[in-house]
Amino acid sequence: MEGRAEILKSDGLYHVYDSNAEDGNVVALRGLHVTVYEGEAVAVIGPSGSGKSTLLKCLGGLMKPSAGGVELAGRRMTRITGNELVKLRQETISFIFQDSNLLPHMNALDNVAQPLRHQGVLPGVARSKAQALLDRLGMGERSRGMPEELSGGEQQRVAIARALITNPKLILADEPTGALDPITSREVLDLFKKLHKEEDVAFLLVTHNREVASFCERSLELREGRFIAQHGTDVDIGDLSGSRELIIDDSGTVTLPPDVLLKVGGPGRFEMQDIERDLMHLERVDDEKVEISKTQQFVLSPACPACKHNYGENEEQQCPDCGSSRPMVQA
Repeated sequence: MEGRAEILKSDGLYHVYDSNAEDGNVVALRGLHVTVYEGEAVAVIGPSGSGKSTLLKCLGGLMKPSAGGVELAGRRMTRITGNELVKLRQETISFIFQDSNLLPHMNALDNVAQPLRHQGVLPGVARSKAQALLDRLGMGERSRGMPEELSGGEQQRVAIARALITNPKLILADEPTGALDPITSREVLDLFKKLHKEEDVAFLLVTHNREVASFCERSLELREGRFIAQHGTDVDIGDLSGSRELIIDDSGTVTLPPDVLLKVGGPGRFEMQDIERDLMHLERVDDEKVEISKTQQFVLSPACPACKHNYGENEEQQCPDCGSSRPMVQA
């Protein structure tokens, strides 16, 4: 992004989980390059087991990668440890997880104030700032509630307030709406959008849900530890592999570099039109040729998929006839 400084960057990130299983060690990340700029929202999308959570932990300094480096606000995180690493994280990033991770023995107010208390802020000052933040997020009247007394959406709002109280430059979110119902999930996403636009907070959000990723400027698609495609505006091909080498193994399996896969429109079925020694011409089969848009926009469904109720021009979130949650559909 022109004129923006890099807030987070990784180079050649690998991570291997040791395993005593017959299949051997598990390679979760395979040489990933990621750059996030100040005030930018980036999504990493992919199915379960693709390496999303491992990537987020390595980028956030919660896990040391097997190889490669991570820079946060211009400092090499993989070269610092202990209190120095903790201080860098406290000053720069906050985390939001799927299950909110609230401390069960503290009420909402003290959960939000806790990060400031860790920084040595006096209790009264920390609680005052926490209360103001909860008020802003519509949770002011619930500030004395214990986590077990709060709904899933309320718990996630408290977690968001806790993430914001240190004025982070970057929020790392791991499936932040995964445990929420569709309507609450939408409310949380609207809050993310507001924070991103009005507070210029940068986001790196990992999810398997494209609707969740839709507010981000761009998204990176992860499969088996590799980025295979990138979508959206301000696409940076540098986040995909720089190698243009195509590998065919003894079994005939072809491995395409991610940037090549992106240019041919992603995975699918191809026909070999011309074959000569050292040369192949591939073309996607006709029934798979589709127009690919660069961005995906989601809108409220005009009709209920369950009972076919027509919503007209209103913004109802639940069907008045059958009570079903109103889904989002691609525009």
